[in-house]
Amino acid sequence: MRFELTTDQRDFAASLESLLAAADTVSVARAWADGDHAPGRRLWERLAEQGVTMLATDATPVEVCIAFEALGRHAVPGPWVESAAYLPMALGREVEGIGTVAAPRALDADVADEVYVVVDGALHAATPGAAHVSVHRGRHLFDVTPGEAVDHGDLAAADDLAILATAAQLLGAGERVLADAVTYVKQRKQFGREIGSYQAIKHALADVRIALDFARPLVFGAALAPTPRSVSAAKVACADAAYLASRTGLQVHGAIGYTQEFDLSVWITKIRALVTAWGTPAEHRARILDSLVGA
Repeated sequence: MRFELTTDQRDFAASLESLLAAADTVSVARAWADGDHAPGRRLWERLAEQGVTMLATDATPVEVCIAFEALGRHAVPGPWVESAAYLPMALGREVEGIGTVAAPRALDADVADEVYVVVDGALHAATPGAAHVSVHRGRHLFDVTPGEAVDHGDLAAADDLAILATAAQLLGAGERVLADAVTYVKQRKQFGREIGSYQAIKHALADVRIALDFARPLVFGAALAPTPRSVSAAKVACADAAYLASRTGLQVHGAIGYTQEFDLSVWITKIRALVTAWGTPAEHRARILDSLVGA
């Protein structure tokens, strides 16, 4: 089967890319990490005006994946998966402002207008508690205390859409790291030659390209026909591909890639956090296996 985005979907992707490319999202992400949420909130409002927060209820999973790939490619901070993928499906409505849900800890609960947690298969309002650090400075995690139960829809479907959105974010982040790595190896010279001219580096970057290209069809295949197996397969493939991109990007950049001040670190640490967000690779591989053997 040959899958291509429609004209409207391509236009939507182009409009998001234009908005985010002009938004200096790295500065927004760094401010968010330092506790200054004002730039992030302004960007959130602009993206909401573009319809990103209503895609889960008013569009298809394909549009959700398009949006979240763009969010990952530009390292947009905030609980986007929770607020624009999980909660709209779980609540059957667009979240008012910023929302989050504990999975198992609540991302950015300190800035969220709505906070929830699932207890014994039911969705409850929640109150943020103790804060915890993440490998990615822009991800602030919180324990929560459950409150009253709220009406909800299909939480399993909401969970699958959140997993798929996370996979799309990983795909976008991996693409950005690869693009930056390719640009760098064309500029950096060693022994009088661009390091990108060395065969070992070409092969390493080609492996990343192949991994991302193999992951992309799984994302959009799951978006067209979401099942637990297809969604988990997309998450595993995107996690593996993005992690390979981060390792390769770090390797070709050398020591500078380790520094927090270098922009590459924003994506590398975010990829590391998203690999285990909404289910670890081992958990998703187990779910795929269970679906195949009929357990």
